[in-house]
Amino acid sequence: MQRLEQLNDWLRTILPDATFTLAPASADASFRRYFRVTLNDRTLIAMDAPPPQENCTPFVHVAEVFSESGVHVPQLLAKNLEQGFLLLSDMGDTTYLSALNANLQDAKLVDDLYRDAWLALVKIQSASRPGVFPVYDEALLTREMQLFPDWYIAKHLQIELDATQKLALQNTFNLLNQNILAQGQVFVHRDYHSRNLMLCDNNPGILDFQDAVYGAISYDLVSLLKDAYIYWEEEQVLDWAVRYWQAAKKANLPVPQDFAFFYRDFEWMGAQRHIKVLGIFARLYHRDGKEAYLKDMPLVMQHLRKVCARYEELRPLLKLLNQLQNVQAQVGYTF
Repeated sequence: MQRLEQLNDWLRTILPDATFTLAPASADASFRRYFRVTLNDRTLIAMDAPPPQENCTPFVHVAEVFSESGVHVPQLLAKNLEQGFLLLSDMGDTTYLSALNANLQDAKLVDDLYRDAWLALVKIQSASRPGVFPVYDEALLTREMQLFPDWYIAKHLQIELDATQKLALQNTFNLLNQNILAQGQVFVHRDYHSRNLMLCDNNPGILDFQDAVYGAISYDLVSLLKDAYIYWEEEQVLDWAVRYWQAAKKANLPVPQDFAFFYRDFEWMGAQRHIKVLGIFARLYHRDGKEAYLKDMPLVMQHLRKVCARYEELRPLLKLLNQLQNVQAQVGYTF
């Protein structure tokens, strides 16, 4: 309640002659909260990011960089970095996820939304240059994947890995890092998916970009097409991935000339992300009491199991997943 009072006091200083009301707009997986500020003639969004847990400076920096690339991000209207308050333009309350779920039978609308999303991604990536965002290096990639044994396996499943299992997991982490670090490097939003893209006049409105880094070019496309919150058949994913890849090549982005190599990079990048997300969802539940993420775990695990089954090098991780979930290995032929 004290934070809400402080936010109201700050808004009164920057909107001195306005009458406004404040109502919750949304919350995310962090400590940030968003409130819709309703005035007589318009609405705005106030971000509350408590300084002990959050830092608004990266959000302001990334918003400026992304805006310069030509994509649609919230306009910064006022800021108080010391208190952790920002006042932003309002992109509405219709996420891509809600729009997609409401229009799954409208193939053209779905296709248009994804086209807009990957074209915006090409714009962001085309503006890339080193030295602007933190590097998505081996240490960060590994730290993210370590959430899987620490939170999903040890805390959520309450299983202690033996030495052989730990080695298999570490070897997988090393293989994934080797592939990911060899990919073309660009600006990476790091959470480019259906809950952070907004349906608005200039699609997509892009949110939650404050953790942007400089890293593998396939990362954001994986976030978009192998989403933790909505499932698409592989035939559809391939179609969108090919069209993104064609646009990326045309824009002279650092993608492989052969789509087969790009798709392998895309899938291996996906494995890293799926591993990380399972750990994050477990942590959100056990540490932060956010139970809603439990229902999204099966889809993420489905993504991970599928990619591990496809590539011989990732089969040791599939074996570990079978052991963790008490699943019998499927007998078949490998080509």
